[in-house]
Amino acid sequence: MQIDVVCDDMYGGEAYAKLFENIIGDIGKSFMIVKAKLVLKPEVPLFIFSVILKNAPGCKVMSEAASFRQEGDELYVSISNERYAPDVLSNLWKTYGRPNVDQNTRFDLVVRGAKQEDVENMVISSGEEAVEEILGAFWRALPEGIRVRDAMIDGKVITVIATEEIMVKELKDEGVLVHEGMIKEGEAIPDV
Repeated sequence: MQIDVVCDDMYGGEAYAKLFENIIGDIGKSFMIVKAKLVLKPEVPLFIFSVILKNAPGCKVMSEAASFRQEGDELYVSISNERYAPDVLSNLWKTYGRPNVDQNTRFDLVVRGAKQEDVENMVISSGEEAVEEILGAFWRALPEGIRVRDAMIDGKVITVIATEEIMVKELKDEGVLVHEGMIKEGEAIPDV
């Protein structure tokens, strides 16, 4: 993940970039982010955090993370995308019950009573929880007194503008400019 920092204090900017990177890493979302831009103006106070995601958050269905083979009443599931392994397993447990889901290896499962056509289109990730986690990471990275926050989400770009007391038009406008700039940059980056 590339992190650009706009800040008058070089040491403070570097420290904030490291803090931001650590928080995003802690929630396990670094793989989703191509670029981050942090505008830090504590004297105003104004903080703008903006990220470009590899893909616009969207629903993931079971067939995007696993392949299937039906043999009678048993469905053999082979997880091909390790990132979604916990989601695949928990959704199968929830739908068919733990006693009906055997985990032969980390990525190979057998589900009794399941039909391939029912399992293939099961939603395993809505994308909303990823956005919520990223926004939560932004909140954690903001200084404690920064209470007024405005979030913008457009496709692959998530931006938060934050200040202390009142979100005046000038602060909002600066955040919108950063957001629009990141959208333009994001358009040049192909979805992965």
